[in-house]
Formats: sequence, structure tokens, C-alpha cells
Amino acid sequence: MNKQNFELAMHLRRELHQHPELSNEEVWTKQHLMTFLKTHTTNLEIVDKGSWFYTIYRAGENKPNIAFRADFDALPMDEVIDLPWASQFPGKAHKCGHDGHSATLAGFALEIDQKGSDKNIFCLFQPAEETGEGAIQCVDFIHEHHIDEIFAYHNMSGFPYKAVGIIDGTMLCASKGMSIYMEGTPTHASQPEGGINPSLAIANIVRAFPKFISPEKNKGLVLCTVVQIDVGEEAFGLSASKGVIRLTIRALYEEELDRLQENLESFARAQAEEHGLQVQFRYNDEFPETVNHKESADKIRAVVKDKGMQLIELEEATRGSEDFGHFTKLTKGAYCFIGNGEDYPSVHTYAYDFRDELIESGVELFKGLAEL
Repeated sequence: MNKQNFELAMHLRRELHQHPELSNEEVWTKQHLMTFLKTHTTNLEIVDKGSWFYTIYRAGENKPNIAFRADFDALPMDEVIDLPWASQFPGKAHKCGHDGHSATLAGFALEIDQKGSDKNIFCLFQPAEETGEGAIQCVDFIHEHHIDEIFAYHNMSGFPYKAVGIIDGTMLCASKGMSIYMEGTPTHASQPEGGINPSLAIANIVRAFPKFISPEKNKGLVLCTVVQIDVGEEAFGLSASKGVIRLTIRALYEEELDRLQENLESFARAQAEEHGLQVQFRYNDEFPETVNHKESADKIRAVVKDKGMQLIELEEATRGSEDFGHFTKLTKGAYCFIGNGEDYPSVHTYAYDFRDELIESGVELFKGLAEL
């Protein structure tokens, strides 16, 4: 990677880090990235799509259309480590490294602008990955430009520094947030038989988890994780009449996630009927499974070998989720990890900050893929 381009991309990364914006609020972030690219490139077309944008380097008609994607939203966390480029906004911080992903893609765009390509190269800058709402906003891009292949990476702690991790097939699990609301009727705490309390029904739902996630009944990993149970209120004269249980449901295969959801809904409705309760469901943070196409994953392997980088063949899918899977439902593509180091602080923790050196690793990976 050109030294000046790296310096520009690193400075950009730190500016993004200082100005974090949460999912679907990334107005400054998007505009700053667009301004950076307008300032430092001459051969790219920049297409503004409102909450997101992309750039195009045109090699000509009948050339392959290859896309590269980065996310740019931050997390609702405080910055507690002392950094010269620390977040300027309380309760918001780039603790997942999306600032680095976007700086990488911007640095790659500079290299393509300056050195050219024999392919049509698209750089997609996406919002709202953390909530699973971003990629789905951008999927028409795949059809509109007849994208032949799409690639992305995520920094990953626990991996050797700058090593690239890849797997064929499912790379990351499908997941969604599920809320089950149950409502009965209130009564005086001294006469609980006079009302309908949802506590037992909610407890029964939790106790039913093992039969739904049992390995004997599923092809792959299936998980139910309780994130909150809230029943009643701090009023000792009243028997609880309302309750909610919030879960993250997760599975290696989307079909098994759908079956888990159906089983939970069916069981909750049966509990509601048995106990005389009303029941409602709500879903958010919905992520597809992210599936790597072998042909695309093999291209990552070939570039890693050619660049002299370390390759890690993952033995199984990662339990986390990523909305990049919406793209690989529509075209060929692959998603990989680049290692932060085996002992480096994990993403989504206070001690984490993106390692600027990974910008160069990501750019070189993307350049190699563009040259294949």
C-alpha cells in the first residue's frame, strides 16, 4: 500500500473514531467519508443513496463487477481508555472497529483510483450493521449493478496478528432478538388467586429451552440466550400482571432458527391459553446466516498465500452474526477475519481500539482480490 495513502487512511480512521454515530444516525460519518473520497480521488464516481453510498471505478462494459463492503456505525458504549483520538461523544464509541473497516475501504479506493483496475470496482459503505438493519437497505445495489462477487472482512481478536481466517459455507450464525410479552390481570398481593400472574408461564418458557435447542434435534448449533426477564413492578401490594422475556435466538442454519422461533411462539401461546394470558411477540436485530461461496473463499486463500500472509482455516462457524449474509444470498462472495492478535482486547469491550496496521492488511487483501 502506498505510504501516503496509508497515512491518509489512518488519519481518516482516527477522525471517524472521534465522531462515532450509532446505527441509522450516521449522517456526519457518511458525509465525512464521501468528502474524503471526493478530495483524494479523480477517477471514481460517488453515488449517494441517502443513508449509505458507494463508489465506482469503471474499467468498461463487459468487465467483471466486483464489490467490496465496509460498515461505519458505532456502539452505544463509553470511551474509557485514554486515546488522542478518543470519542468526543459520551455513550458512543467505535468499539467494534467499523471505523477501521471504512478507513480500509477508503484506502483501497485511493489505490484503485491511482493504479486502475481491469475490473469494474465498487466500494460499498454501509450503515447500521450492529442492528442488522444496514445491509438490507443496500441489497438492490447487487441487482442494479449486476455484481458478480462481493467481499468484506472484520477485525478479530483471538487470532494471530494480521492472519486471515476463512471457512467454506456458513461463516457466521443467523440470529435475532425475540421479545415475548405476557399480560394477565392485577390483584392485591394478599389475594393472588384473584388475578392472573404471568410469572409461572414465563418460567415454563425458560424451562422449555433445552428441548428446543437439543443437539439431538438439530443439525447445527442452536442457542436461546435470556437477555432480560421483567415481571411486575416494585409495588409490594400488587401481584404481577405483566411480564416480558427477551431472548437472543441463534442458529447455524436459518431454517433451524425459523423452527426455533416457531416452537417458542407455539409454546408461549399454549402457556398463555393455559394460564389465561394475552401474548404478543416482537423481533429486532435480525441477522441472516453469512454463507461463504467456496469459489470466493478460495480466492481469499489464493491472495493470502500470494501476499505471504498467514491463513487460518476455521474449523467451525463463528457464533456471532453479521448482516453481510444478505449480499451472499444474491451473488457470490466471501467474508473473512483479519487478526488483531491472540491476546488483543476483544471487540465490544472497553479496552478495544482498532489497530491501524490492519488497514494496510485489508487494503492488500482487497487489491489482491481485485487483481485475480
